[in-house]
Amino acid sequence: MCYLLRVNTLDQRIVSCLVANARSSYAEIGKVVGLSAPAVKRRVDRLLETGVLRGFTAVVDPEALGWGTEAFVEVHCQGNISPARIRSHLEPLPEVVAAYTVSGAADAIVHLRAADIHHLEDALERLRGLEIIDRTVSTVVLSTLLERPPHPGS
Repeated sequence: MCYLLRVNTLDQRIVSCLVANARSSYAEIGKVVGLSAPAVKRRVDRLLETGVLRGFTAVVDPEALGWGTEAFVEVHCQGNISPARIRSHLEPLPEVVAAYTVSGAADAIVHLRAADIHHLEDALERLRGLEIIDRTVSTVVLSTLLERPPHPGS
């Protein structure tokens, strides 16, 4: 779905303010975009209702919480399997922080986070042990070069 069709320039500026600091008050955002606090609140409520904004959250450094080892894993499944079925098998694994269906040879790409390389190896073994998995191809992350939130309007 293309959200930009439903989001005008003013909404994009409000979203940009929230991306920069989700704790900004409606009054602070209003000063930046030239609206009253109640007008900003109405627009934010509408952005939440339409799914443009999915919520507000704290951004946590996984390494600070002891989950600094990560890998991306190509998952190749047995036979033709639905994304919903892949998801249902991945959800119980706490090390799976994200999973995506993809084009190409793999059925999905899974992002794993673990405390250390031994924990990662254990998580990979449990992933490979799932009945739907035929094989995996793992890439361990050495460092993060770039990670940024989306910027509305760009």
